[in-house]
Amino acid sequence: KSKLWPGTVAHACNPSTLGDQGTCFVSWVAYQSGDLDVTIPKFAAVVDGVKWYKDKGQWQDRRYIPKSGDIIFFDWEVDGTPDHVGIVEKSENGIVYTIEGNSNDQCRQNTYVIDSKVVYGYGVIN
Repeated sequence: KSKLWPGTVAHACNPSTLGDQGTCFVSWVAYQSGDLDVTIPKFAAVVDGVKWYKDKGQWQDRRYIPKSGDIIFFDWEVDGTPDHVGIVEKSENGIVYTIEGNSNDQCRQNTYVIDSKVVYGYGVIN
């Protein structure tokens, strides 16, 4: 459904462009919940999401223990550039459970060790 969401940044939800489907999913969920641009920004580029949270003083690095609803940012290449995003479902026993909109072309739950090197950081929604 997120590919059809009206009002998105045009290329963010188009699979034929460079827009990240994960950002589209996160923004779409925020839109559906009424939190768009309140606790979660509308963004097409992962780096723009990181900047939004940093500018608001709501950024935590990968050592943070996330809470349900926080936004998790990933750096798959571990090169210092975030390139994927998801929503924290919960964290317990050193594991963070996420919902991601573009995980092997599916919306699905994933798990990661809290301080995994591929976790870039978190946008904290309070």
